[in-house]
Amino acid sequence: MHLSGTLGSVWNVLKTLKPVDVIDIALLSFIIFKLIKIIRETRAGQLAKGIVFLLIAYFTCAVFKLKTMEFLLTVILNNGFIAILIMFQPEMRRTLERVGRTSVSKFSFLSEHTEDYVTKWANAIDVICESCEELSATKTGALFVLERKTRLGNEIYSGTIVDSKPSKELFGTIFYPKTPLHDGAVIMRDGMIHAAACYLPKPEREELINKRLGTRHRAAIGMSENSDAVIVVVSEETGTISVAVDGKIFRNFTPKSLGVFLNDLMINDKSEENQNRKKGFLQIFRRDKQ
Repeated sequence: MHLSGTLGSVWNVLKTLKPVDVIDIALLSFIIFKLIKIIRETRAGQLAKGIVFLLIAYFTCAVFKLKTMEFLLTVILNNGFIAILIMFQPEMRRTLERVGRTSVSKFSFLSEHTEDYVTKWANAIDVICESCEELSATKTGALFVLERKTRLGNEIYSGTIVDSKPSKELFGTIFYPKTPLHDGAVIMRDGMIHAAACYLPKPEREELINKRLGTRHRAAIGMSENSDAVIVVVSEETGTISVAVDGKIFRNFTPKSLGVFLNDLMINDKSEENQNRKKGFLQIFRRDKQ
């Protein structure tokens, strides 16, 4: 009887559904799915698991009438939202930025790269790879920030505006240790050198980053956490070429593999085929634990 009553209730609900209700449910399901996909590899993903555990504990206490535990869990859940806003503000900000970057561009003709854009970035990537090869050989530290959709105005204003066409000679001069502009990052916009000697933000949780990584690598991780920029690092100690993107750092690039990776990220990042190729490409590199 109990099962038949439940099925009858479900059938009564289904009979009252209208097309707009189906659309409403489908839209909500899509949003929840996307949110889970965004947060599952962040600290917010662990937070979601914790919330689910608290809800299960709350309903368990309610069923078995554990009044004291139920009261404590009620207080925690009622005031937990404010605590979540405070503790996970960086993750929430990055999530909203990702939504802002993708909500329109994926469905708009404005997102298509122009021929001029492709030409400038293709030339810039070639120059960056050639420069990294020389800088790596001489163990000259360097930091390249390739701006994408997130504008880096705050970081640009901290440096010196250059507005110049990229060249191997210019990069060599900028990163030469005895020049005024060497201490900081070069920020590139639309395939041009926009600014030099720029200061980058620190990582959100610097204490969790591999202790072997120096200040340039930490700055690169911090910049990639706060934007969708692609950051190329040449180590002053080892000459190793690394790339930071989406809060992760990948190391041991060669000039050739660096060129392939940067082209995928800066020019060919639209199609699903290139997205899958990029994921497979990253598997050959060691990802540092954070």
